[in-house]
Parts: sequence; C-alpha cells; structure tokens
Amino acid sequence: MFRNLFAVVVITLAVGGLAQAWAQGPLATTLIKTADGNGSTGFDGVVEAVRQTVIAAQVPGAVVALHVKPGDVVKAGQVLVRLDARAAEQSAAASDAQVRAARAELDVARKEFERQRQLFQKQYISQAALDRAEAQFRSAEAQTAAQLAQAGVTRTQSGFFVVKAPYAGIISEVPVTLGDMAMPGRALLTLYDPAALRVTASLPQTAAARVAANAAAKVEIPGLPADRQWVVPTRFTILPSADPATHTVQVRLDLPAGLAGVAPGVFARAWLPVEAAVGSRIMVPTASVVRRAEMTGLYVLEPSGKPVLRQVRLGRVTGSSVEVLSGVASGDRVVLDPEAAAKAR
Repeated sequence: MFRNLFAVVVITLAVGGLAQAWAQGPLATTLIKTADGNGSTGFDGVVEAVRQTVIAAQVPGAVVALHVKPGDVVKAGQVLVRLDARAAEQSAAASDAQVRAARAELDVARKEFERQRQLFQKQYISQAALDRAEAQFRSAEAQTAAQLAQAGVTRTQSGFFVVKAPYAGIISEVPVTLGDMAMPGRALLTLYDPAALRVTASLPQTAAARVAANAAAKVEIPGLPADRQWVVPTRFTILPSADPATHTVQVRLDLPAGLAGVAPGVFARAWLPVEAAVGSRIMVPTASVVRRAEMTGLYVLEPSGKPVLRQVRLGRVTGSSVEVLSGVASGDRVVLDPEAAAKAR
C-alpha cells in the first residue's frame, strides 16, 4: 500500500514539473539591433583644467605656515604657504649693512675727489694725484652699485619664502603639512582656474577622420544630476597629432564657465557627430540590462539554448533602447527578461 502511494506521489510531481516547464516555454529573446552611425558617437574622456598650476618651492626651508586646504577658493596674490626665512632675513640684513658701508665710502671718495680737483686748479698737486683721486671715486661708485645689486638679489630670494597665488582659483591638492621640508622643485600645492575647464577624450584615427565638420557636439557628465548631465561645449578641437603607441587622436571640448559640481579628474563622455563609415551602433532594449553592484551585463543566449550573463559597457540611452559599446556583437541573442534567464540558468 505504501509502495503504491509513493509511486502516485512521484508521478504527480513529475507531471506537475512538466506542466510548469511547458507553461514557462522558451526564453523570449531579441536579435541585437544596429542603428545607423550617422548620429553621435560617445567617447570616454575626463575633465581637465585649461589652466592648472603645480606650485613648487624655489628655495629650501621648513613649512612654518599653511594658510589653505584642498577646496579653498583663493585670490590672485593671496599668501598660501610660508617657509622658514630666518636665514634669508639675516642675509638680507647683512646685505643692507654692506650697502650702507659702501655708500659711506663713496661719500668719502666723492669729497676727496672734490678737494683734489680744487687743489689741482690752484696748481698745488699734479695731474697724476688728481687722476688717482678720481679713480678711487669711480671705484667706490662701482662698489656701491655692486652692493646694491647684491642686496636686491637677497631681498628677491627672501621673497621666495612666501608663496602666493599666481591667479584666482581653487586649491585642489596640498601634499605638504606643517614642518615638512620644502626643496626646490618639490610640489607644495596644486591650483586650477574653475572658469576654464575642458573635456579631453581619445578617438581612434578612423573616427577622428570622419567627425562631421561644423556639427554640434555634446558632453555627458554622468556624475551630475540628471537635469545637468548634458552640456553643450563652447567649441571642440581635434588635435592634429596622433599617439604613435595607441594610434588615437585627442579631442578637446571647452566647457562653459560656472558649471557646478565639475572639477578636474571627473569622468565625462564626449558625443561627437561621426559619419556612418565609422561603423554601426549596437542597440538593445533597456529592460534587458542587468545591474548588480558595479557590474552591468546582459543575458546572451548560447547556441545550446543556455543563457549566460555577459558583462557589457553601455553608452547613450535612446528611448527604450540603450547603446552597447562593448561586450556583445551583432547577431547575438539577448534575453528580454533577466529574471527568467536567471532562473533558467
């Protein structure tokens, strides 16, 4: 009796499983679509500052005052860093003392020359004596000029111990702290002008040759809110030289001033009008995209009928479709329902 009951249960479960599999049916897929390449094509880039300066020390000295931190807005001529200038100040004081001594000697030589000239006019001394007095006066003049120049050099060098902002901007990096030893050439901080930013991207040589002239370009900054992600550059320039290692050409897109949340190093994407000869755009339905943490993928149906999750890199969204920059190829079948594909694995 129990054996017969067990057989009935097994048969019931088997029939139920077949019914469920029949209800699910095959996975719904779509053949990857391609769109004409006459539209805009995206190229990964980065935001750069047109004017960015790494301010370094010109003289050795310990950092005794640090008046700024990363993110501070500074004005032109504002004091940023002070170095220990005690030795330079003593040298400047010594040079000033030498200038005063030289001027005193010059004053004595001038008076002596005037006296010798008066005596010569009265024929009390010879021409040779007058020449010697004049030579001593000229020598004192030259010594005074040399001491003044040396004092100027010392004062100029003492000014190197106070680091000032060359222009108004934002401090992006301060790699030193109080007490650090500054050496000539060592970076103290990095300053950039937020009013002049650009996006730099690398284009393949074939794409650079087919960028439509005088056409509109756009910049996408994914890190910004949705209403501010798209920016129209003031102009874009394709550099006339190519990288011999990567065979790519750089394009620079100047951004308008006053963009909030945009800083050097931010990821951006340059969308340029590229002719169709560059190639086709691979498009898939947005609903078929799988996002897990930092991974973005698609379920692609293998020839055996098994769905496999494949990592992809996405581009621009157009309506209910999204561009796939890498990870799949034309002719692949993408599963429309990621949840059903995950259960079928």
